[in-house]
Amino acid sequence: MSSGSSEENVEQTKRQIRTLVNEVAELSKSEVLAAEFYPAVLQKVVNALAARGGAVWLLDGENGLRLAHHIDISPNLIDASNQEAISHGRLLGRLIQRGAPELIPPYSGSEQTGEANPTPFLLVTSPLISPKGPVGLLEVFQRAQTPPEAQAGYLKFVKHITDLVGDWLKGHTLQQASTRQELWQQSDQFARLVHENLDLKDTAFTIANEGRRLIDCDRVSVAILKGGKAKVISISGQDSIENRSNNVQALNNLATRVINSGEPLWYDGSTEDLPAQLEEAIEDYVDLSHGRTVAVLPIRQPERKLEGDVLAERNETNEARIRRDIIGALIVEQIETQLSRDTLQGRVDLVYEHACRALSNSINHSNILFMPVWRFLDRCLWMFRGSALPKTASILGLIGAGILSMFLIPMDFDLQGNGKLKPTVERQVFAHVDGEVEQVLIKHGDDVKKDQTLVSLKNNELNQQIQTTQGQLNQSSQQAYEYERQLNNLTSLSEADRIRVQQDLNQAKQEVLNRQAELQLLVERQTKLQRKSPIDGLVTTWDVEKILNARPVVTGQVLMTIADPNGPWEVEVLMPEKRMRYLDGAFKDDKVSKTDSNSQRYLDVEIILMTKSDTKYYGKLYQPAVGERAELDPEDGAVVRLRCIPNDDALLEITRRPGARVMADVKCGKRSVAFVCFYEVIEWIRANVFF
Repeated sequence: MSSGSSEENVEQTKRQIRTLVNEVAELSKSEVLAAEFYPAVLQKVVNALAARGGAVWLLDGENGLRLAHHIDISPNLIDASNQEAISHGRLLGRLIQRGAPELIPPYSGSEQTGEANPTPFLLVTSPLISPKGPVGLLEVFQRAQTPPEAQAGYLKFVKHITDLVGDWLKGHTLQQASTRQELWQQSDQFARLVHENLDLKDTAFTIANEGRRLIDCDRVSVAILKGGKAKVISISGQDSIENRSNNVQALNNLATRVINSGEPLWYDGSTEDLPAQLEEAIEDYVDLSHGRTVAVLPIRQPERKLEGDVLAERNETNEARIRRDIIGALIVEQIETQLSRDTLQGRVDLVYEHACRALSNSINHSNILFMPVWRFLDRCLWMFRGSALPKTASILGLIGAGILSMFLIPMDFDLQGNGKLKPTVERQVFAHVDGEVEQVLIKHGDDVKKDQTLVSLKNNELNQQIQTTQGQLNQSSQQAYEYERQLNNLTSLSEADRIRVQQDLNQAKQEVLNRQAELQLLVERQTKLQRKSPIDGLVTTWDVEKILNARPVVTGQVLMTIADPNGPWEVEVLMPEKRMRYLDGAFKDDKVSKTDSNSQRYLDVEIILMTKSDTKYYGKLYQPAVGERAELDPEDGAVVRLRCIPNDDALLEITRRPGARVMADVKCGKRSVAFVCFYEVIEWIRANVFF
């Protein structure tokens, strides 16, 4: 029974190992990154061998060792200053150079070479081989009390795993080569695009947008130094810059302070080693942009080298580089991306070198005197070259002929104004007494007769005054009656009393007259509470019942308008004041103005109803019907009122609705097409430019 159980355990272990090997094989064929590949492989190896731990060591650029990943490794082997780590590292270096798997017993080593296994574990090692040679080592810490045949199995298993890792390294190397080739292609495209245009803004936007793709970061911005302050002129992914936004202002402040310091700023979340002015600026900006990594590099004028001096830049000292003038700043940000510092810095340096020269060339080109004029002329010169010259000459000839014809061909010169159609006889009904509307007896559109009551007002204070005055009048009359009765009784009064009573009687009679006069005035005011129509006509005020009902009114307030639709009609035009000089000139010109049978001058007018714009009506504008003063209209501004009289025949066709909106063109003769089209532009230039 125990033998059968042991065989089952061995078979189960073999199946688990085969499963792990298959998983590592699938993982080696994938395009997973090294940061995920090595931990996954090491965990599977340690689990498969039931080991105490393990580590993956990689060679760095200077033939040193770098710990890529580990599981439960002793801290003494990680500390570079520890003697155990030094002797262990020498051992690993020899094993990598040998290029073959090997078992290292615990506490073994050589005093001559300084190599040693300072751990109590059996080291199962196998080098990681890439197409270019050994690149690292897989190390497993296994228990020392294992049979020799088991140790040989450990070594064979680890060797098989490192072979699979080698397959991954081949694919990873090819992927790195492909990525590097793609990076150089992007770099070449970036260089061509950034040096293609000499316009400063276009160059800055190209650096920002194409530089972001090349660096593979989240945002790239370009700032230019103007007047001692940096101003951001391009941000990747944005067509325009809102200079008043908090983000842009904070970025301008950060770039200005970095430029003043003269040194690049690399921020990765820590501000311990930064000066106070930079620490404040970077914290203000990061609070708004939420960037994880922010790099601000001052852009300096590139060195002007002699032709053929290819070693000038290599031999340039740091002091000489710092002495070069700063023209701007390159800002690179990582918000979601997480490139390593070395990778990010390498790509930023590539963009930085091209940005320096491209921006310097663009600034020098833009600073040339009258450069926009020369650029515009250069764009226009193509029309006068080669086969385009005949077409250009023909087009210019047609344009010239068209312009000349505009000054030679006459055209009707009409002065246009907005207006309304209304009856000539129109009266307004006012409130003659303060009060409250008690009853509205008419409604909009009603025909009313002269002296017909329209609105009934009430004034409680006035009624009270009438009652009070009536009472005072009655009292004064009673007193006068008593004094007169006393005078009639001559026997009961002495001469002195008779004289006194006579004086009181005269005073009482005067008081009666005063009260009667006051009462008459109050009654007259009371009669004015009944507002009557001044003429026969039509109520034109809209919704007069809702407007006036139960509403308090004051003396002089307009209550409604009454118009006589059966009488003559007129068109009231609001002519802008700035056109009046031409209207006055037309009246004075005998060739333009006309004279009727009464020897009165007038101008013809075309009238268009807004409700029927396809039909023209005609009328006359007499000179006395032109207003003598300008008024301020809420819609048309400063205007002068004109009263145009429609022709009798046209009046019969018009739907005579008081207040109907119209447009009127006053005929002021003929002028050139150029004058008619541009006279208002000329007036504006005279008033706002030359004045």
